[in-house]
Amino acid sequence: MINLRSVDLNLLPVFEAVYEESSLTGAAQRLSMSQPAVSNAVARLRTVFNDELFVRHGRGVHRTSTADAVYAKLHGALGTLRDSVSDARGFDPKTSRRSFFVSVSHPLGPLLAVRLRERLVTAAPGIQVSFSTRSRPVDLEQSLRDGRFDAAVDWLVPAGSHFNELALFEDAMVVVARRDHPVALKVRQEADLRSLEFVGLRPRIDGDSRVPGLQEWLRMKLNFAIEVSEILEVLLLTSQSDLVCLVPKSMLKLARDAFQLRALPVQVTTRTFPIKLVWAASKGADAGQVFIRKQIEIASRALTGR
Repeated sequence: MINLRSVDLNLLPVFEAVYEESSLTGAAQRLSMSQPAVSNAVARLRTVFNDELFVRHGRGVHRTSTADAVYAKLHGALGTLRDSVSDARGFDPKTSRRSFFVSVSHPLGPLLAVRLRERLVTAAPGIQVSFSTRSRPVDLEQSLRDGRFDAAVDWLVPAGSHFNELALFEDAMVVVARRDHPVALKVRQEADLRSLEFVGLRPRIDGDSRVPGLQEWLRMKLNFAIEVSEILEVLLLTSQSDLVCLVPKSMLKLARDAFQLRALPVQVTTRTFPIKLVWAASKGADAGQVFIRKQIEIASRALTGR
């Protein structure tokens, strides 16, 4: 076991910065250090971890697998330490310099990120919020528990005593097609949908979804001719072809305004599904996280008109 007294803990924020910036120069600017000082710190870190950690590539660096493993443990620990120091001093959104990381897997993620940033410009100008808007987040439950994510907005959320959640709004799925589609606009009945070809998102889970309101659509066994990774690809392909697609009702305005798509008058189910904000129960009373969760709630409801 390593004796921490023999390790200069000031090196750890340098490791974090180099890892996140993928650049010694970027890390130096972020930490207000000289580049030679950062290079020296990285050299000492290589000795501590007995690994190269970062390999120069072009103007930046590539991370080794050891660096990935260290970051997975270290980032949450440093975040917890920063939060503890901040809380001890008292949280003031007007002066706080805290950073938060939010996962928004719902297709509205990028728009929610913009709306939240707009709110924070005046409410908390020093706070930094980073976002993951991946449609298929990796290890969401573990990332919330170990502090890599401070909160998540999704319809597939981890359950249990380790997590708290808040329903932000109710959503539903609708079929959309381009405005001049030669066949889809004549569709009036559920059975007619089986004659159409769909473009869809790759499923996040195998088999039927456990989310009511989605189950009914998946069990129809629609003809998905193409599957892609992101919702904007779905909308783009639908607007440029005879394919149709399923999108959340909350995305209809974007589909109409940006892609000239329209909803088909076919209702497969009347059931809706809640879009939830979820966070680790251990962070429930953290004043900074309470604040950022409230801002997410306000921004999401303003975005969806709820």
